[in-house]
Amino acid sequence: MSSSRLSEVVELEGGSFRMGSDDPWAYPDDGEAPRQAEVASFAIQAHAVSNERFAEFADTTGHVTDAERFGWSFVFAGLLPDEFPPTRGVAAAPWWRQVEGADWRHPHGPQSAIEGSLDHPVVHVSFNDALAYCRWAGARLPTEAEWEFAARGGLEAKAFPWGDQIEPGGEHRMNVWQGEFPSENTCADGFYGTCPVDAFPPNGHGLYNATGNVWEWTADRLTPDGPRVQKGGSYLCHASYCRRYRVAARQGNEPESSTGNLGFRCVSDPA
Repeated sequence: MSSSRLSEVVELEGGSFRMGSDDPWAYPDDGEAPRQAEVASFAIQAHAVSNERFAEFADTTGHVTDAERFGWSFVFAGLLPDEFPPTRGVAAAPWWRQVEGADWRHPHGPQSAIEGSLDHPVVHVSFNDALAYCRWAGARLPTEAEWEFAARGGLEAKAFPWGDQIEPGGEHRMNVWQGEFPSENTCADGFYGTCPVDAFPPNGHGLYNATGNVWEWTADRLTPDGPRVQKGGSYLCHASYCRRYRVAARQGNEPESSTGNLGFRCVSDPA
């Protein structure tokens, strides 16, 4: 990876590890069943790609994201201004609103901007956009196994990058929903929406925000012919409806899809 084009990276020797989970919070229908996996040596970004880094890429290459081409993306309703005009929602998840003019430069709709959050993860980026960034940076997206190996931070069969307690000693370790979803977020962890890419302590491998904050694209498919795997959960995850803020959790999405809680980080192979 080009150090001038990517943020801090950590080099990992790889190895064999227990991937997936059968703990009480697991979602068997998601394909979380535990299995042994093996990864070769690789390097991975310590942080998700930030708005600042993605802006450098877009300004240099002229890349137009899928959300920009389509003219809209999905925004969490709670991040829209009170006076925002009515927009179409997702039937199964009405807190997601289809917002015209929402894209990575305007994460909460056309009235918003990234100038005050350059150190936050870029969002509203599709799988295709992530691949384009990786090519520019001389990198690639991680496989699901690489992502989970790195996110576990050297721990075996633990729910989170730091262990099994979601808030060990009462300390918040990730950016997820606090309160009653989706009506009340107490922001007990300090954030409503995304947080800086280096917020909270890193895991044992030096990775920040491997769970919570934003979902991250991987190179793999959820099923052989299915959507692409996303890992890590986001700032919208809450135990009442989505316990996918664990390292074993996974979900799929189509490569053109973009939302306000979806980003990525890059990996590369040894020289």
